[in-house]
Amino acid sequence: MFYKQKSLLAFLLVIGINVFSYAQNFKSNDPIAVNQKIKKGVLPNGMTYYIYPTTVNKNTASYYIIQNVGSILENDQQKGLAHFLEHMAFNGTKHFEGKGILNTLQKQGAVFGKNINAYTSTDETVYNLDNIPSKDNDVVDTCLLVLHDWSGFLSLTNEEIDAERGVITEEWRTRQNARARIYNQLSPYYYNNSLYAERTPIGDMEIVKNFKYQVLKDFYKDWYRPDLQAIAIVGDINSDEIEAKIQKLFADIPAPQNPKKRFEIAIPEREEATFKLALDKEISTSSINYMIRHISEKPTGTYAELEKSTQRSIAFGIINNRLSEMAQKQECPFKGAQVGYQKYSRLNDIFIVSAAPKPGKQAEAFTLVMNELVRACKFGFSAGEIERAVTETISNYENYLDKLNEISHKQVIGMVKDDYLNHEIIADPVAEFEMTKDILKKIDSKTLQEQISKLYTKQNRVIAVTGVEGEENLTQETAFDIIQKAENDASLQPYVDTFVAKSLMDGTDVKPGKIVSEKVTKEINATTYKLSNGVVVHYKFADKNKKSVSLQAESYGGISLYEPKDVPSAARCTDLALMSGVGSFSDTDLEKMLKGKIANCGVSVTGMSEVVSASANVKDIETMMQLVHLRFQKPRFDQDQFSLLKQKLQNYLKNKEKDINSKMEDSLTAAVYGKDNPRLRPINQQFIDDLSFDKMKKIYEDRFADVSDFEFNIVGDVTPEVLKPLLEKYIASIDGIKRKEKYKDNQPKWISNKIDKDIFIKMETPKSSVKVNFSKDFPYTQKNKILASFLGDILTLRYTESLREKEGGTYGAQVQCNAIQFPAPKVQLRILFDCDANRVEHLLPIVYEEIENIRKGKVAQEDLDKTRTNYIKSRADSKNFNSYSMNLIYNYFRENYNMDDPKNYENIINAVTVKDIQDFANSFLNQADTYEVVFKPLL
Repeated sequence: MFYKQKSLLAFLLVIGINVFSYAQNFKSNDPIAVNQKIKKGVLPNGMTYYIYPTTVNKNTASYYIIQNVGSILENDQQKGLAHFLEHMAFNGTKHFEGKGILNTLQKQGAVFGKNINAYTSTDETVYNLDNIPSKDNDVVDTCLLVLHDWSGFLSLTNEEIDAERGVITEEWRTRQNARARIYNQLSPYYYNNSLYAERTPIGDMEIVKNFKYQVLKDFYKDWYRPDLQAIAIVGDINSDEIEAKIQKLFADIPAPQNPKKRFEIAIPEREEATFKLALDKEISTSSINYMIRHISEKPTGTYAELEKSTQRSIAFGIINNRLSEMAQKQECPFKGAQVGYQKYSRLNDIFIVSAAPKPGKQAEAFTLVMNELVRACKFGFSAGEIERAVTETISNYENYLDKLNEISHKQVIGMVKDDYLNHEIIADPVAEFEMTKDILKKIDSKTLQEQISKLYTKQNRVIAVTGVEGEENLTQETAFDIIQKAENDASLQPYVDTFVAKSLMDGTDVKPGKIVSEKVTKEINATTYKLSNGVVVHYKFADKNKKSVSLQAESYGGISLYEPKDVPSAARCTDLALMSGVGSFSDTDLEKMLKGKIANCGVSVTGMSEVVSASANVKDIETMMQLVHLRFQKPRFDQDQFSLLKQKLQNYLKNKEKDINSKMEDSLTAAVYGKDNPRLRPINQQFIDDLSFDKMKKIYEDRFADVSDFEFNIVGDVTPEVLKPLLEKYIASIDGIKRKEKYKDNQPKWISNKIDKDIFIKMETPKSSVKVNFSKDFPYTQKNKILASFLGDILTLRYTESLREKEGGTYGAQVQCNAIQFPAPKVQLRILFDCDANRVEHLLPIVYEEIENIRKGKVAQEDLDKTRTNYIKSRADSKNFNSYSMNLIYNYFRENYNMDDPKNYENIINAVTVKDIQDFANSFLNQADTYEVVFKPLL
């Protein structure tokens, strides 16, 4: 693992069980060796650089600049300007005028918001260029030049500053939801009225709209400088060549003279606990956060620190397992709860207890969670819990080291940020492996108990409650009383671990079948096995992701085969089965049974099909196959879990009317499909009342009664010699009735072919949400599928330019244009955006004007070429992963086309012309059904 202080073992290394007992002994102050694969240096001007070569994405590289600058450095006249500056980095630099960065990189297939992006937080601002082609030196030089300009050469023209004010205002409007307003109420308590509470990155909109140009330029001059910057290049590159380029290109950036000190803020200490109840009219669910702030421990990069981090992770993991088990019972007063220890700010960490109470159960939920925390502090953990936790840790380490070469660019960047911003070393995996073996060898209950008890201190406590209007919300007096009683409850007893490990197939009589035929499809290098029970399995070896295997199986039918009254039971039957467990195991026991194994299997019933999805590390492929077998042969249906499922839905419904997104979704459905459309069943009381335990069980058993009607696809780093015996034992042994089913085309129809409606909703932060849709029955072909994507993505480029950049009218318009094959071929174009309610009538004509321009053939060749290049690049990138092979065999056998044949993709992409887009748009949009639904604030 790359060492990360206080991590919850997110990135893990291998510790082999067979060498576990031979771990060597370490001393507390022994340093962890630094990973030598990453090249790190500091230029004379103070800029730090990191270079990490990897071929996880062949022929591409990612470029980041990490600014040790965030909103915490703003003064009272600059609130929001750290974030504003981030936006300005895309609006002109020394070498890239105006939108030059976007225009240049989009020609390489990059997409704004996906490959080209940035974020601002309180303490840092990070810019990224992800997965850019890396084998053309000119492109590499361009990307480095962008980082160079982002370092200290932003243009910051008055015109561009003014143009961006509206964009940021609309970003604020889009994100100013109930949760954001709740956070604004709670932040003074979270941060004990320190500067953090006053420096949210989005800032003060009055300042954003009205600041003088020089105020932004002053912030830029003070803080964007090489001694507060690190650049990182990760990807398929030559480290030495990149280092030489960096040392040459970035040398001209001057070191600051008499720079301002980059200060850090410590949250003030506080002896007595604080409490805050926050309310908002649009909050529909409550939550409780009990936090204890700590001064951050200075990273040492030693054995002692790794030991502490590992012990804490295991202790908190065990407590969270207990809480998760409780939540699976109907009588439990919380929907979910967690405890943990994590970094909170530059100089502070937090011990946090979080609970999501069921409606009206806040006090009971907090009581139960507190009792479980105190139980662990007083009595520690059982031998079985520790053994399972260690086994799971070992398995995760094994999996991590097996796939060390598959660490994503973003994972590496995460480690780089921790090294640069938090001084947490990037460790050598093998060296840390040796230390971790020794740590796990010595873990016991007393050690884990001591770790969490040390963190559960009396000072710096905060209880923050998000309440719901109309509920009995937790009060300060009750909260403090619950804590005091839990800490002094003499009746608490140690946790009793009743789990007894047994075979996953316990009680299951497996009668293996046979593979009756094999056929090789040379076009895609896949093998099809016909099994004795009628099952067809398509298999393709793929090792782009090492030691991984995945399985998908699908059969047509789904919810479409059931009457409207049974739709709720059909839609939720797999939820009940998954909640109930499988075979002789409840879901809780199944989770314990699978500790140390990396294997899973899920099932679902969709509108037109039933699906089985599974994956595993190759060493656990037999476990995966067993789970698949049991989902067909030995599903479980627990009456208590049925009651819990209904309770969850009832709880959701209780305050659904407060959730503005739910109101919009239901209102849109009613406007387009009519109120109470029998095929569309929103979650309401009738939906819940129509749920039937017997029907859910019967529908599940019916949907998975005939394994022979399922088409299986298996892809991964597994050989036929390993796979075939498992197919015969676990798949060929599944019962089947050999029926052939199809789905029914009973998709609901719109109430009219032209819908134009304004819907008024009371909202706390006034805004309008615009939803435009075009739909038409249309032939489904590979070319039409591609042309639909072109149309949607070209419109995205146009709306970014017109609605966002030129008008400052929205943070961004979402556009999707899809060719749909089932149940009947059609094309749909969807356009969604939020904006100021007063500007709807001005912006809507622009939406249609851009569409009309395309219909007239006014498509910029540059936009067409950008889109084309993106598709070719994305297809090449996708071939770096096993998922491409899964899509390949699915499309070949299920959709009847070969993805690998250029005529089905690359040839079409490369041949698309402006006239093709124009003709497609006219053919599709002529006499298409349309709706325009605009949500407006009720004043």
